[in-house]
Amino acid sequence: MIPVSTSTRRRLSEAPLLVAATGGVPSRRPVWFMRQAGRSLPEYREVRAGVGMLASCFDPELLCEITMQPVRRHRVDAAILFSDIVVPLKAAGIDLDIVSGVGPVVANPVRGRADVRALPRLRREEVGAIVDGVRLLLDALGETPLIGFAGAPFTLASYLVEGGPSRHHERTKAMMLGDPESWHELLGVLTDITVEFLRAQLSAGVDAVQLFDSWAGALSLAQYREFVLPHSERVFAEIADAGVPRIHFGVGTGELLGAMAEAGADVVGVDWRVPLTAAVRRVGPGKALQGNLDPAVLFAGPDVIDREVRRIAREADEAITLGATGHIFNLGHGVVPDTDPGVLTATVELIHSLPTPL
Repeated sequence: MIPVSTSTRRRLSEAPLLVAATGGVPSRRPVWFMRQAGRSLPEYREVRAGVGMLASCFDPELLCEITMQPVRRHRVDAAILFSDIVVPLKAAGIDLDIVSGVGPVVANPVRGRADVRALPRLRREEVGAIVDGVRLLLDALGETPLIGFAGAPFTLASYLVEGGPSRHHERTKAMMLGDPESWHELLGVLTDITVEFLRAQLSAGVDAVQLFDSWAGALSLAQYREFVLPHSERVFAEIADAGVPRIHFGVGTGELLGAMAEAGADVVGVDWRVPLTAAVRRVGPGKALQGNLDPAVLFAGPDVIDREVRRIAREADEAITLGATGHIFNLGHGVVPDTDPGVLTATVELIHSLPTPL
């Protein structure tokens, strides 16, 4: 394996997000929002008019512009690369599309060993447009860190096996439990794809990475440990030489937090269902936490937002006394499309006004 080049990486030793992620005391509470670039912003809807989602992800200039929009508007402490979980699958040559109102739809779902063995691998040059977008962003962002993005192998597998989004993941679980050899072979392929996608971003200069396991919350702890953890662990191990903070996040994963922490990330994301003080006990000491304002709170008015933001800040401070190495403020999932952008900006200002934990 070729080591990740660090020659293009910026030196952002004072950036609050990177300081918090690596155990230091930041100059202010860092905050960014999952899905901060997207349909909540009128400028996003304007530049995306008539342009498909996947086309946007593979257009370096558009990718750069969309990624920059929330940084300009909200003054968040990080940009996250505008992308989609299925981008590396599309780049590798898998026949899929993102259908409006539905999500990713796979033309030929994976249902057995032969389908697994027919899957293509990802070559670095196939994500050259994303690499070019990263380089444009590094020039535009100044002192703001850029977080790279990838979907975790389990979530990618779920889309491939189900053929699209699923509520119950019944086909995925049937393959996982009924044909474990094919399952592990599938996740091995998807781990290779995920690692290659992340290493391409890291070589281009991203300052941190987040691995999204959107559907892992559908699993029991025993299922996660046997069928998912070894593959997520390999993702984090194979990008460790880049020396950047690694963040791991899943939705509805409160019962999995301890196992997800074992996968090797430096920062564990927490959704809104679990208080940070409980999360640190599940995760264990020595890792930073990220989260965990309920996205719906942003619709409840300024008094409620103020109360909930301050509550989470207090919980974060207590979590640090219990062994967490830091806290990055975020939502417990992504920004809801109908969220008022002005509310997001005001929430960032409120978070920045709060004293940092010592």
